Amino acid sequence: MRYDVVVVGGGNAGMSAALAAAERASKVLVLERAPHEERGGNTGFTAGAMRFAYDGVDDLTDIVSDLDEATLARTDFGSYPESQFYDDLDRVTESRCDPDLAEVLVTGSQPAVRWLKSKGVRFLPIYGRQAYEVDNKFTFWGGLTLEVSGGGRGMVEYLERACASNGITVEYATRARELVVSSQGVVGLKVERESPDGHLELATIECSSVVLAAGGFQSNAAWRVGYLGPGWDLAKVRGTRYDTGDGIEMGLAVGASPAGHWSGCHAVAWDYNAPEYGVLEIGDSFQKHSYPLGIVVNRDGKRFVDEGADFRNYTYAKYGREILAQPGQLAWQVFDAKVLDRLRDEYRIRQVSKVRANSLPELAVKMGGIDEAAFLKTVAEYNGAVRSEDADYNPNILDGLGTVGLPVNKSNWALTIDEPPFEAYAVTCGITFTFGGLRIDNQARVLNDAGAPIPGLFAAGEMVGGLFYFNYPGGSGLSNGTVLGRLAGSTAGDRAAGTG
Repeated sequence: MRYDVVVVGGGNAGMSAALAAAERASKVLVLERAPHEERGGNTGFTAGAMRFAYDGVDDLTDIVSDLDEATLARTDFGSYPESQFYDDLDRVTESRCDPDLAEVLVTGSQPAVRWLKSKGVRFLPIYGRQAYEVDNKFTFWGGLTLEVSGGGRGMVEYLERACASNGITVEYATRARELVVSSQGVVGLKVERESPDGHLELATIECSSVVLAAGGFQSNAAWRVGYLGPGWDLAKVRGTRYDTGDGIEMGLAVGASPAGHWSGCHAVAWDYNAPEYGVLEIGDSFQKHSYPLGIVVNRDGKRFVDEGADFRNYTYAKYGREILAQPGQLAWQVFDAKVLDRLRDEYRIRQVSKVRANSLPELAVKMGGIDEAAFLKTVAEYNGAVRSEDADYNPNILDGLGTVGLPVNKSNWALTIDEPPFEAYAVTCGITFTFGGLRIDNQARVLNDAGAPIPGLFAAGEMVGGLFYFNYPGGSGLSNGTVLGRLAGSTAGDRAAGTG
């Protein structure tokens, strides 16, 4: 069968592209490399948070219809205007993000969330992860307010149902291998799939437009070393095992221009004993993101990052790289009794690399392999450098409660580590997605080295380069996937329908 639009990849970006294409074209096909039980790409491994611009609580109540008066009375949702979103992107990417793509993302972020709601996706406030209760009131911080109900797996299920109800065909366990090009541009693709008798077979699918939404190359250890550098083969993969760069490779093979930070990636603190790839049943709970509440030390017993440099949303995606550079690719997050009740839910799962003790010397022994004397010295020096008289502790703001005189100072939320019981969590580097990819324009058309669109080829999601460099504002991934997926699907659908 010939299709109007074929989408490669069944995650958030791909499903969004398919849904948008179906609003303009009649025959839309999604090709998902994973089997059905592992569907959803990286989306299924996320917590479901989405960053989008909003002017105040009225914008949120339009999206979350079940916010009652009692909830609103005890919550400060604040605002996150477009200007702040732009500033955050510019700041964390060191002013390297493509301004055209940034504009597409920022201005399209709230409309994309509303569009998802129209497709049946439900949203909830992110209590517990993005707002602490202080003086009987929750205050949201860091530009993140809403998440998809059911997290990433919930989002996959919502999108799958929406595709089914919109007549979109989704073919699982089918790997796109090669784009078919003629004088008219991209006119199809060759795929590899299992035949009815259980053998792999190659087939050609004809179409008017192809949307590539197959993720980055984070699950390709050889590419990680080749582009990110030595040692990256040792990183754990937070998400799907199937993001090996297929879409990027296919695009480059037909002349697409590479773009973005090919030696950069989103990488976080990840449980040290987590498996090589993500586990859907665990989702994102191998992550350990409460480090701003404590200190982080390496195997030599020394701190090496400013745990309170900024809100977690603006540091977590770059600190995985810092952990990978430590001896043994290992670090310990250390907390005392003053903050244990504020640790995120991921610290309470059964599969966690944790030790607990009633004294710091006992904790050091249980941490195993750490330089115990150096660790105790680090904690003592840190405790002595905390200047609690200079500011009041408040985890909802950049409170300025820091240290002075240390080789690496902590800028905010610096509480002494001195009240038992003590807990330490072993973490390593977990890579989420890579920043290098294909170059697109503000219509999601893939461009060649001359800067001209390749007819019939579009791209969206993590495989697009040029938006993120060095770092990433938390929650931008799902927003980026929806915004660019919706754009790519719409443009591809218009082309197939003869209106674009």
